[in-house]
Amino acid sequence: MAESRRTHTCGDLRIEDAGKDVVLTGWAASVRDHGGCVFINLRDRYGLTQVKADQAVTPEAFAIAASVKPESVLRIEGRVVDRGSNRNPNLPTGAVEVEVVAVEVLNASKPVPFPIVDDVDASEVTRLTYRYLDLRRPVLARNFALRSKVCRLTRDYLDDQGFLEIETPILCKSTPEGARDFLVPSRVHPGMFYALPQSPQTFKQILMVAGFDKYYQIARCFRDEDLRADRQLEFTQIDMEVSFATPELLYDLIEGMLATIWKGVFDIDLPRPFPRMPYAEAMETYGCDKPDLRFGMPMVTITDAVAASGFKVFADVAARNGVVTALKVPDAESWSRKDLDGLSKVATDNGAKGLAWFKIGAEEWTGSAAKFLTADEKAAIATRTGAGTGDLLLVVADDAGPARQALGAVRLKVGDRLGLRDPTKWSFLWVTEFPMFEWDAIGQRPTAVHHPFTSCVPEDLDLLETEPLKMRARAYDVILNGTELGGGSIRIHRRDVQARVFKALGLSEESARTKFGFLLDAFEYGAPPHGGIALGLDRLIMLLAGASSIRDVIAFPKTTSATDLMTASPSEVDTAQLRELHLEIK
Repeated sequence: MAESRRTHTCGDLRIEDAGKDVVLTGWAASVRDHGGCVFINLRDRYGLTQVKADQAVTPEAFAIAASVKPESVLRIEGRVVDRGSNRNPNLPTGAVEVEVVAVEVLNASKPVPFPIVDDVDASEVTRLTYRYLDLRRPVLARNFALRSKVCRLTRDYLDDQGFLEIETPILCKSTPEGARDFLVPSRVHPGMFYALPQSPQTFKQILMVAGFDKYYQIARCFRDEDLRADRQLEFTQIDMEVSFATPELLYDLIEGMLATIWKGVFDIDLPRPFPRMPYAEAMETYGCDKPDLRFGMPMVTITDAVAASGFKVFADVAARNGVVTALKVPDAESWSRKDLDGLSKVATDNGAKGLAWFKIGAEEWTGSAAKFLTADEKAAIATRTGAGTGDLLLVVADDAGPARQALGAVRLKVGDRLGLRDPTKWSFLWVTEFPMFEWDAIGQRPTAVHHPFTSCVPEDLDLLETEPLKMRARAYDVILNGTELGGGSIRIHRRDVQARVFKALGLSEESARTKFGFLLDAFEYGAPPHGGIALGLDRLIMLLAGASSIRDVIAFPKTTSATDLMTASPSEVDTAQLRELHLEIK
């Protein structure tokens, strides 16, 4: 068969193409021998087309088609015909098939370790070991087409907004203030190391000093931290920085970008502006800084209502300035003890000592501690929570952090049980006014909640040396359906303020100079006020695609044990390489 160029992809052909002579290339997704005819479903990343080899019409092509093994690479020449009454309405190309004139096997395939189908029944270990086969599955092909489209929409939008795309270094200085760095030994500077960037943070701030007032980059970043479903050692973020920025400017910019993406992907017009919620309110009402607002059911603090309760757990927690927080579950009085025990486990798994529950019946309250509550206490709790007959109350009493975190996790579990976390609903939120610092009990010092370059609310600056834990940051996270898409802040742009923050974080002047001297020096040469944000591209695509794991939207991901099963990395290197890098394994 003479080499001929592909005329169409396997997703192109429609009834309007009937009668055309075509050349298709792709993989044999399936081969079905019906005696005198062989049917092959030919697949590429664009779709699937049925081709038919008829022994009576083209015996030579039929013989080759009959010998084809699944997943072999083929070139098909033939004519498009109407499938008539045998049309497949579930396939975009299902109105037609290609009657084969010639078949060429470009490369035969061995038997594959798992079928190349969306609902494959194979372990993740097997799929990641043979990732090149896993990536042939249509669902993953769609994920990566979506990822490419989102990157294009993002670039087009930011270009229209006057941004410049600028690349920053991958080999840079180690500044371990957050997650652990990946270190790269230098061959030409014995004993010296580069680090892979955890983010382009300091470089993009330097770009603001340089006068590039609108920067963006779809940036590769690296953090040596434990993996989970939505985290990898190496990841990609949509990174940007703007001079003379305000939070409102950045909110509008990011909302516009996300609206452009949703319009381009789903033809959905996102309502704007996105709602906003201070961090303190999010923690008190939803138990986390990334609340899922696809459903209501806010948590309510009832500490004062039960401070004098006969239920010792409530009274003791109130006495030590802890928190008693409650969640109303409407019309759930019929939930079984098994259901409630399951929720108790969620609470204890998330740091609580236990979960109290009360069912509000027409005549009385029942539950784990109902007999200890007075009528006045019950009335106060009902008024505060809005609970009535037929409702269930779930209550956690503990220190503020554990109590709210645990009941927040219970709220999400309840939302799942009631089917309230609709995957087709998009609920965006800005969480604002984060704390500037939190206390590091091990290091016995404050640490930055976001990073040490975040500025504070101006009126809180005087608290820096006296009460830093009361300071609020000019920081903001954008949340979607209970997942943090990204976070940013208005940055510090004055050397004196940045030096004070470093000191509050326990960095000596010498240490700050060693790690960040280049940035401090730059601030003395006309650094403009600036701010920015970074959105996790992988996490964004995971949500857009409805994928359950971030690994389904990264072409070659690592496992949770930080290994690449396909290439068997990390791996040992030979002694000669180590010698060149002035390293020795001990």
